[in-house]
Amino acid sequence: MSTTLTPRETVKTVAGARAQLRGAAIASVAMSLPPDVISNDEVAERLGVNPDWIERRTGVRTRRRAGENDRLDAHAALAARAALDRAGVSPAAVDLVLVATTTADEVLPNAAPLVAYALGATRAGAFDVGAACTGFLSAMAVGCGQIEAGRAGIVVVVGADFMSRIIDPDDRPTAAVFGDGVGAVVLAAIDEPSRIGPIILGADGGGADFIFVERVEGLVRMRGHETFREAVTWLAESTVRAAEAAGVELEDIDRFVYHQANSRILRAVGERLGLPADRVVDCIGDYGNTSAATLPMALAFSESEGGLRQGDRVLIAAFGAGFTWGATVVEWGMP
Repeated sequence: MSTTLTPRETVKTVAGARAQLRGAAIASVAMSLPPDVISNDEVAERLGVNPDWIERRTGVRTRRRAGENDRLDAHAALAARAALDRAGVSPAAVDLVLVATTTADEVLPNAAPLVAYALGATRAGAFDVGAACTGFLSAMAVGCGQIEAGRAGIVVVVGADFMSRIIDPDDRPTAAVFGDGVGAVVLAAIDEPSRIGPIILGADGGGADFIFVERVEGLVRMRGHETFREAVTWLAESTVRAAEAAGVELEDIDRFVYHQANSRILRAVGERLGLPADRVVDCIGDYGNTSAATLPMALAFSESEGGLRQGDRVLIAAFGAGFTWGATVVEWGMP
């Protein structure tokens, strides 16, 4: 005989199930960069502008560029392996590998199964996540959900993009700002409430023609001024929503790690929200905009510079083509 639960009983049942879910935490972070460093002098000469003009408009001084023989999946595997080593986790223990990217080496296969194979993660599932510059955060949401639901214990999340392969070198809005790089984190199950999230995600396909790559041309095109305005709006709004969902005030956040699209965007978001400038991470000067890789790279940069310590509250937020956006608050480190 079936039993129908009352609304109140249903709520209690759902609450009880949630209480039994495991939590997720970031166990480690690492990055991998192509060796070639491209200065503003080189880019400015081709574009017919002053090198200082590039830095004033974007904040970028140098960016990395992948060579013809560099493979995205190889750098993704290097970053992932470094993160696993730092976490003290064997590749054999990995349950899922997620790669957020727009620039996989081939249309097929996806990068993730190649990364899992290179790692020796023989029992892991693997797939790519496509959400442009918000891809890493979207993949984090998937990985955390799998852990919290008890379907995975260790998840490797990689943000990887070689944007030099899809930019027009003579296009001012894109050629000066984009770079190449890879970052990775290891997510691990913990026997306490999750240290990640809730993760707020949003999208608006009405902005599809602001940043796009047509299949035939294969080059990124961007309406810079309009994109700037939308990025500031949604990064600020998602910051507030993520803090509210986490039950904290903006004053309680130790570091704000935003998608490294443009230093002017970072400043505008900080000013709109009244954030102390020294809490807003800005590492775009050395790396440029690496799309899905900017968040894990900024986390790795911050940790290496001593800007992230065990227990710090870190707000992570991104905005990208689609439009897509999202944010979350993380308690840094393992219990």
